[in-house]
Amino acid sequence: MTKPEYIVSACLVGINCRYNGGCTHISKIEQLVIDGKAIPVCPEELGGLPTPRNPVEIVGDEVKDKFGTDQTIAFNKGAQRTLEIAKNANIKKAILQSRSPSCGYGKIYDGSFSGNLIDGNGITSSLLEDNGFEIYTDQNWEGKETD
Repeated sequence: MTKPEYIVSACLVGINCRYNGGCTHISKIEQLVIDGKAIPVCPEELGGLPTPRNPVEIVGDEVKDKFGTDQTIAFNKGAQRTLEIAKNANIKKAILQSRSPSCGYGKIYDGSFSGNLIDGNGITSSLLEDNGFEIYTDQNWEGKETD
């Protein structure tokens, strides 16, 4: 039996859990799940948020939707649940959706809802990094699955 090596953003494997109800399907990442090498998670749904939901960005120390509603508690809860799933499966690597307020790594939206990117990490990717995970995004993961 194959042991999972990665936590992956569920939206990357064809699960319609993005804020707009869609997904960012990448067949090669989905194949990792099919092969038993990855477990898909959606931190935002794990935090109790519905799909679809209002767009959210990190604004200072808070996570707010475009109408100003604070979603920080749900994002923190989803990040914790993601970490628990990974720890229970003895996983220390993640392939996450770039730019997301949950999963973004290296670059996230600036909180102005204008499409501007800044250096930074999402809530889940920050927690995983703080716990020693190797983190990749949909934009830089390819080839890492053979490490």
